[in-house]
Amino acid sequence: MRDAFTRALMREAAKDPKLTLVTGDLGFGVLKPFWETYPDQFVNAGIAEQGMTGLAAGLAMTGRTVLTYSIGNFPTLRCIEQIRNDCAYHNANVKVVCVGGGFVYGSLGMSHHATEDMAILRALPGVTVFTPGDPHEVEAIVPVMLNTPGTCYLRLGRGGEPYLHEGPIEGYTAPKALTLREGKDVALLSAGGILTQTVGAAKLLEAQGGSGEVVRFPCLKPIDREKLIELSQRFKHIVTVEEHSIVGGFGSAVCEVIAEEGANCRVHRIGMEDVYSTIVGTQQYLRGEYKMDDKAICERTLEWLKD
Repeated sequence: MRDAFTRALMREAAKDPKLTLVTGDLGFGVLKPFWETYPDQFVNAGIAEQGMTGLAAGLAMTGRTVLTYSIGNFPTLRCIEQIRNDCAYHNANVKVVCVGGGFVYGSLGMSHHATEDMAILRALPGVTVFTPGDPHEVEAIVPVMLNTPGTCYLRLGRGGEPYLHEGPIEGYTAPKALTLREGKDVALLSAGGILTQTVGAAKLLEAQGGSGEVVRFPCLKPIDREKLIELSQRFKHIVTVEEHSIVGGFGSAVCEVIAEEGANCRVHRIGMEDVYSTIVGTQQYLRGEYKMDDKAICERTLEWLKD
């Protein structure tokens, strides 16, 4: 996803000389094409994420569109006060970019596991939250985000994620949900890089005679209410999948809409329970340990379908 982000950002920077990227002293390999091509639109703020965010807010007040860029929890939780008070409260045109949502940096421990970020950023008034699931979605979302007024949050994976859409997504408009795979037994909804596991679970389900419809939500806030209402009318069971806490995140956002609409369906949330991630390992290992890999999603879904 990082490379797709850089490609999309460079296309937009060529059109807007006021677009500015501020990094917390990292990402130089993937960002090198950007700062070599647009040195006057690039700032290294050092390992000082709170200062980076305050700087971004100030630059935005001068009429610039500013992106902050760092890994895991560092551009979000470490500087949540600056995002809230300096950026969101003033409707500053700052776009917070996290590389490494979920367990991407799994071997570095819970300090690097971004498992509460969507819930916290979603709770801030006026903040738009984007959660792409593959590189095609990243390239479709970047220009949309940059043209969205006010403060936004973009949650990326790291790199090497497969392309799951058949081709580029043309003319994307937020918060439209995207159907990747049609089905008739259950709706499998996904936000973020866990999409690979959601698609894999649908294939495993099919091998056992089931049929799951995979629907992507590249935009978490605002969420596509119309699509959720339509799904709740077609399916008795909706499963949400996120590499994040189930408290306040994607599953919670879905439940809010379903409850408010009085829909006659059950929502089952897959993600981190109300615990900290105390296990260390690769991203895929942690997905298995916390029962959100493709096998676990399929097994849990089959159990729910028995009800």
